[in-house]
Amino acid sequence: MDAPETGSEQVAGAVPVTVDRRAERAAAQRAKDRRGTLVATISTIVVLGALTALTVTSAGWPSVKEKFFDWDVFVDTFPDIARAFWLDIRVFVTVEIAVLILGLIVALVRVTTSPALFPGRLIAFAYTTLFRGIPTILLVYLVGFGIPGLQLTGLPTEPVILGGIALTLSYGAYVAEVYRAGLRSVHPGQREAALAAGLTEQQTMRHVVLPQAIRAVGPPLLNDFIALQKDVALIAIIGVTGEAFRQAQIATLDNFNYTPLLGAALLYLAVTIPCAYLLERWERSRDD
Repeated sequence: MDAPETGSEQVAGAVPVTVDRRAERAAAQRAKDRRGTLVATISTIVVLGALTALTVTSAGWPSVKEKFFDWDVFVDTFPDIARAFWLDIRVFVTVEIAVLILGLIVALVRVTTSPALFPGRLIAFAYTTLFRGIPTILLVYLVGFGIPGLQLTGLPTEPVILGGIALTLSYGAYVAEVYRAGLRSVHPGQREAALAAGLTEQQTMRHVVLPQAIRAVGPPLLNDFIALQKDVALIAIIGVTGEAFRQAQIATLDNFNYTPLLGAALLYLAVTIPCAYLLERWERSRDD
């Protein structure tokens, strides 16, 4: 009778020891994290301080400060640039939706194995190869000035629409390949299991393959859209005057000062930095 009681006392006594060890490890990890944060903060302050000191003590800093960091010019021009940036947002959202749809259609055509759709696969392959190979800025020029030059009835002539078409064609090719990689990454066993359960090919693609593929390529898609948001500024080269970058260029010429361009850059950063942060959070959650 005494032996079991002794064993119970030993087991009961071992629990606090285990808890204490876990608490010690957690405390050690927190201390390590605090030291790492402190070292990172100090090193960042030192590096940024050194770069700042090097910049403001350089011989050309007074001239750069006057040309790029004029507060009065910034206050005068920023409201007009901010209003023009609303056009960038509208174009970005519209093009993003079009790119998602176009890229998905092209990817689905490319992964199909039906002999009847071989012409479609050939066209999809030619599209992705061609439009991924042409620089986006060159494509904006070709579409922006080429389509109006045809003088065909029914074709758009507005620079904003033509610029949006060019961006859609360019980024649609990249996104199609991202989608296709996601579709290829889904294990064939998933499709076979769905078919064995009684789903049709269309149901299998819609309810089994596509959801897994989209989850797999979410971060790369978001990365492409960060780049797209910046490239919206390219539509200014075909005469879109209401765009933020173009408005900043006009203000720069009016004031003979580059500060308006800095204002436009801050607006783009206000969108791209949160998107980059979301991308990092997304990738980190996937790793966990």
